[in-house]
Amino acid sequence: MPPARHRRTRAVHSLLAGASAVAVGLSGLVLAGGTGAHAADTDLIVNGGFETGNLSGWTCSSGTVQTTTAHSGTYALQSTPIGSDTGECSQTVQVKPSSAYTLSSWVQGSYVYLGARGTGGTDPSTWTPGGTGWAQLSTSFTTGPNTTSVTVYLHGWYGQPAFAADDVSLLGPGGPQPSPSPTATATASPSPTATATATGSPTPTATSTGKPPDLPKHILTGYWQNFDNGATVQRISDVPAAYDIIAVSFADATATRGGLSFTLDPALSSRLGGYTDAQFKADIAAKRAAGKRVVLSIGGQNGTVWVGDSASAATFTSTAWALMQSYGFDGIDIDLENGISSTYMGQALHALAAKAGSGFILTMAPQTIDMQSTGMEYFKLALNVKDILTIVNMQYYNSGAMNGCDGNVYSQGTENFLTALACIQLKGGLRPDQVGLGVPASTSAAGGGYLAAATVNAALDCLASGTNCGSYKPDTTWPGIGGAMTWSTNWDAKAGGPVAGTIGSHLRAMP
Repeated sequence: MPPARHRRTRAVHSLLAGASAVAVGLSGLVLAGGTGAHAADTDLIVNGGFETGNLSGWTCSSGTVQTTTAHSGTYALQSTPIGSDTGECSQTVQVKPSSAYTLSSWVQGSYVYLGARGTGGTDPSTWTPGGTGWAQLSTSFTTGPNTTSVTVYLHGWYGQPAFAADDVSLLGPGGPQPSPSPTATATASPSPTATATATGSPTPTATSTGKPPDLPKHILTGYWQNFDNGATVQRISDVPAAYDIIAVSFADATATRGGLSFTLDPALSSRLGGYTDAQFKADIAAKRAAGKRVVLSIGGQNGTVWVGDSASAATFTSTAWALMQSYGFDGIDIDLENGISSTYMGQALHALAAKAGSGFILTMAPQTIDMQSTGMEYFKLALNVKDILTIVNMQYYNSGAMNGCDGNVYSQGTENFLTALACIQLKGGLRPDQVGLGVPASTSAAGGGYLAAATVNAALDCLASGTNCGSYKPDTTWPGIGGAMTWSTNWDAKAGGPVAGTIGSHLRAMP
């Protein structure tokens, strides 16, 4: 978010973003090419060819073993996603620390994903939009210094047709695996311990599993400005009830890498007649009592918080947790615009979620260029923490033209820009409820990309039900689309409340 008190010119950034859009495209969404493994490596997957005739070794939410089609042998996995489940099948295997592995599988069907979680480094994932024939997915990773097990997964996509998989392999050093017992049956019942989580790398201590159930289906998020820049100054208590999540902007970086602090802006306090820490905390508590969530935003246009190693990750976790306890924040928002590490920030966020428990809220506000492909660090971070992620409200402004998921370039400030770019995230691994539309509240709130509230509502309808679309219409719909966000509640108030009123009301009315 670009606060006007620190606003920098975005012209160069916009030109670079527009130019890179054509070059980047959806390259990060293309399936990775196979990499060779040493002959001495062991295949660690149990029953990777499903030739036992059952799902021995696998945990599946909706899988079965069938003989209709197989890449080799007699049997292959078949799994059917539904509207709220990706049809995931997973297997946890023992590995060695600081070792290289190659993961591959032959797949058939639409939108099939292959990956691994808990690697101790950057968790790999790859996918294919699929077709009628068999195609091989392959990726690789190196385990962390303390990693002794990883979870391999395959899944499809919400509401898509059944997919098949066969000859799943994880090559690398490891101990012997138990052999499953063959049976004559060609079917199996789904395991009651399956999880519908599609991607991410949860640690064993993380207790949050995504959006808390008491939040509405479609969320309205608003940033509250802890400074005075010409927008309406507000106390937290002044933020309209239409906002489900309020992001306090911003935390400050300390002299220690990864360290965070927060101070109410003295000038803002003075404008509000002496807004004290005690009043600020009481307002947060009142919002929470009313069923709202208040998070502390990390970053902004000039945010310099650096989390690039284990030490800074630990500092981030401890200082963020201290601020959550002191002020009553429900979680944090990641709005970093100066570089990000999916590995170490993911480590810090998982540790923070473990401390906070099931009520933890994690939101993100990446720039459009950061979410153009799954190979970019911000997108990788979102997938890495998908198990604890509430919503990603990408900033659909201050960016210039960017690629949509169909490979065409769209201009900011249009409905097509919202729907075609949201499609990248929706098809790139995030759940529909984890994708929100971040828009400026007025022409004064951003350098470019403003849309009228009615246009934002039309984009939400297009994504959710395929109605009110512009010239671009996605090839599928996502009824569970996460919602919308605005920079900021202050600029919205200055403009007369079109976001809280028009967009907020529309979100409540959506099925």
